[in-house]
Amino acid sequence: MKTLVLRPATLTDIRPIAEMSRCLIEAGLRGWSWNPARVAAALRHRACSVVVAEVHGQFVGFAIGEFGDTAMHLSLLAVDARRQRKGIGRALMAWLEQSALTAGISDIHLELRLNNHAARAFYESLGFTLKQSVRGYYRGEESARRMTRHIGLPTQDAAALAARVQEKLFKIK
Repeated sequence: MKTLVLRPATLTDIRPIAEMSRCLIEAGLRGWSWNPARVAAALRHRACSVVVAEVHGQFVGFAIGEFGDTAMHLSLLAVDARRQRKGIGRALMAWLEQSALTAGISDIHLELRLNNHAARAFYESLGFTLKQSVRGYYRGEESARRMTRHIGLPTQDAAALAARVQEKLFKIK
């Protein structure tokens, strides 16, 4: 794979994030929940981490995590359809997971559309388990699966392994 760069989102990323959310995550739903104003609010919020993935300076994906006291909620994660299944989603999740561990958070929660089988398989491959289905979660129009993963507390060995993997596979800013 060409050089992948992960970095914190900036103001210039607001519109691409919102548009990718609308096209890849919110497709088929009425309205636009993660519009530019909402993405900007997440970017400014102290308890949110918004990370962007680029390949040769081209925006190819993003993730938004909201941090609580003991858990992180993965609000959004999307990778350009042409770049999926190349490790970008895993890299975005690794960034957020490391951030969560650094903050002392031990669990990650997320929701995904009930019929999004590819996303479910992706999250299951990362160790997430199904907790429940939520009827009408998406604006009363579509149900969701709620998934969770216990990430534990960081250990010196796990941190060293993560650093070696990131150094070998990704150029991280």
